[in-house]
Amino acid sequence: MSHNVFLGIGSNLGDSEATILSAYQQIERLIGTIRCQSAFYRSEPWGFESTHPFVNTVVLVETRLSPFAVLACTQYIEFALGKRREHATERHPSTAIYHDRPIDIDILLYDDLRITSPRLTIPHPLMRQRPFVMNPLSEVMRLKEFS
Repeated sequence: MSHNVFLGIGSNLGDSEATILSAYQQIERLIGTIRCQSAFYRSEPWGFESTHPFVNTVVLVETRLSPFAVLACTQYIEFALGKRREHATERHPSTAIYHDRPIDIDILLYDDLRITSPRLTIPHPLMRQRPFVMNPLSEVMRLKEFS
């Protein structure tokens, strides 16, 4: 059985567009077929100060993987494309500390599934607060309707 997963992808270190294009290739190889993708959106860092603007996009992927298998693949892709511990979001009881990063891949939606676990929350809990996610997600949703 196949599932629809929406992934938010962002980068603000190195050649962001090339890194995202590499992420597309890895997503197709490891997760499933990209059915639709948004344009690249440029945005200022959210939740922290940096001189490096972000490039963001959203893709709709058709996959046979479970949500946790998709998570494992996205983490593998992030590592393969240069994301390390110093780039990761630091989680504290009531706050998060964000950092510049060569790549970040978030699971935004997976079918109509709702998951709340220490490792994964779907829908992504902060996506509605982030225009750099909602604008490309809206674009992909519109494109999906016409395909």
